[in-house]
Amino acid sequence: MSPIYVAIDTPDIARAKAIAARTRAHIGGLKLGLEFFCAHGQHGVREMAELGLPIFLDLKLHDIPNTVAKAVQALSPIEPAILTVHASGGRAMLEDAKAAASPHTKVIAVTMLTSLDHADLTATGVTGTAHDQVLRLTELAREAGIDGIVCSGAEVAAARAAWPKGFFVVPGVRPADGPVGDQKRVVTPRAALDAGASILVIGRPITQADDPDAAARAIGATL
Repeated sequence: MSPIYVAIDTPDIARAKAIAARTRAHIGGLKLGLEFFCAHGQHGVREMAELGLPIFLDLKLHDIPNTVAKAVQALSPIEPAILTVHASGGRAMLEDAKAAASPHTKVIAVTMLTSLDHADLTATGVTGTAHDQVLRLTELAREAGIDGIVCSGAEVAAARAAWPKGFFVVPGVRPADGPVGDQKRVVTPRAALDAGASILVIGRPITQADDPDAAARAIGATL
């Protein structure tokens, strides 16, 4: 199956379904984020799941352990293939999220958003480089017993070396000739896969293309 998960970041469910239907033959799953979930909730996720593709529910939950556990438990009826929480929520939160999740759901910790760089870390009081921060949080996630992490392609090789059995989600992936947009730490799909990515999350290069199916097919051909 293709490692490409298309990021369907739109509140327009008709558009979301159209993109999914057009690209389904050349992708491995669908990523639904906050924008979609806030507009359509669990019902919308179920509608998208009817297309027959795995669902990556990217909600980046981050709260006290009890609240996150109850939120994860509330989501268990829709059994997303992948669900995200923030690694910076701490070990207890990660452990409780995993314990509350459906056994069919991979719980994945977001280490550092790909829209951030070293200057952003410094501004929030975090010392060291982006690479240092990702590796610190990778180790925390591994020790907490969850399934894997989200990190940029710039850090995935080091993260996999530290956690050979982890599951690694790499967003912020852009074709070599594509615009970067608001992403700061980007790599090509091929480079991310070669470095150890388990799945690639790709949004605008596919969803905003004149022909999303052709765009997905072209990216897949580079893998």
